[in-house]
Amino acid sequence: MGVQLDSGSAAGHESLESMSLEPLMTRDYERDPAIVYERLRQAHGPVAPVDLLGVPVWLVLGYEEAYEVLRDDHAWPKGLENWRARREGRLPEDWPLAPSLDVNHVLIQGGEGYRGLKVAWDTALRPFQDPRHPVAKRLKAQITRDADELISLFTQGGRTGWADLSAQFSRPLPLMVASHLLGFPGSQHDDALMDMWRVLDAGPDAGPALERLLATLSELGAWKMKEPGDDFPSYLLASHPGLSVEELSRELMMLLGMTSDHVGILISNTVVEVITGNLPASASLSAGLIRETMNRVVMQKPPLINFVPRFPLKDMRLGNYTVAAGDPVWVSVGAAHADPAFAGKVCPESTISTRAHLSWGAGPRQCPARELAGGAAAIGVSRLFERLSGLELSLPVDQLPWRSSPFMRGLRSLPVRYTVSGTPAQPVPPPPPLPAAAGAAPADEAAGRPRSSLWRYLAGLVRGR
Repeated sequence: MGVQLDSGSAAGHESLESMSLEPLMTRDYERDPAIVYERLRQAHGPVAPVDLLGVPVWLVLGYEEAYEVLRDDHAWPKGLENWRARREGRLPEDWPLAPSLDVNHVLIQGGEGYRGLKVAWDTALRPFQDPRHPVAKRLKAQITRDADELISLFTQGGRTGWADLSAQFSRPLPLMVASHLLGFPGSQHDDALMDMWRVLDAGPDAGPALERLLATLSELGAWKMKEPGDDFPSYLLASHPGLSVEELSRELMMLLGMTSDHVGILISNTVVEVITGNLPASASLSAGLIRETMNRVVMQKPPLINFVPRFPLKDMRLGNYTVAAGDPVWVSVGAAHADPAFAGKVCPESTISTRAHLSWGAGPRQCPARELAGGAAAIGVSRLFERLSGLELSLPVDQLPWRSSPFMRGLRSLPVRYTVSGTPAQPVPPPPPLPAAAGAAPADEAAGRPRSSLWRYLAGLVRGR
């Protein structure tokens, strides 16, 4: 049950549904969201009413307003049960965002049930996010090995060459990370990440993709209930033993999304900023401050561009408008970071960047996996710049193809020319199998079966170029 909403709905003020709404997801937004944000800011101030794929929502554009909403989980809670239009049956049945929002995992939930789940998440993630823990050390070694394998694969042709770093590195690397975290028995579940991307992109196939993804994760969850191991599902079950298979699958979906698309986009965006002459970002990287480099990048190009909605429990003044109880409020990280009132205070020359970015959220609902995701991205970026020199874009930076969804914004491809540092890469042998829990199915390589579908796809990209 959600918290009881006020019965009034911004009495004396124009309702959100009656306003003239500008569509958010337009060609302008696909090409450059900053253009849309600035137009909305000029017309409405720090909060704007927009049409989000056929549904009226409030979009928070101002940094101070975004921070206010994010840090106050009592006045601006999550939880779809608080959405007045949804409760009254006024959302379109075929709304593209419904599949991803209806999965009631830890980042979407509100109410009392969330608190116990959040504690369980923190406990389950602690071994992976504590650099002193043996599990974290092993994961770091696995991610480093995976990154090196991917680089060796696409550089087999010699000291110089061309690669799509998005398709051949920044997207598959987080998939491998997710496989380690989730403890898949073997590598037969590569398609799960592809379906995760389809859900996040909110395209016409988001619904079927969600069904397949949850089915796969339910199978995995049922396996972990029988055969626990040193992996996130097992640790979460130990911390929250009352979880059903269905509930566990929803939480695994959230982890899969956060360690896949977010990490992959962060890697690609960091590479672009460094090799296209972002001098402060390059200086931070040269100083060995990879996290500082990424902090600078997420200020300008955050992977998660809009957060999932929140809903005020009573009529609230925000920006130039009164937001009615139960109205959906979407905080735009991209717009908040570009707010002149905030961006004008950030010193661009300093090697040490501001920590005031909102890319992982703020307040009590910050992403619980932020250290894990940031660490995985940092390893990927560092291995690229240590293994490769002379990285250059194969396209002018203003011609790079972007993909924008209501949640994420990243590159469709990242074509680069590279030079290998040191000795040219040799053909990559199959990696040794990872330690498996007792009773777990053997990895494909250990059992003498062909490599995963992901690896065969990546090898095909190399052979086909």
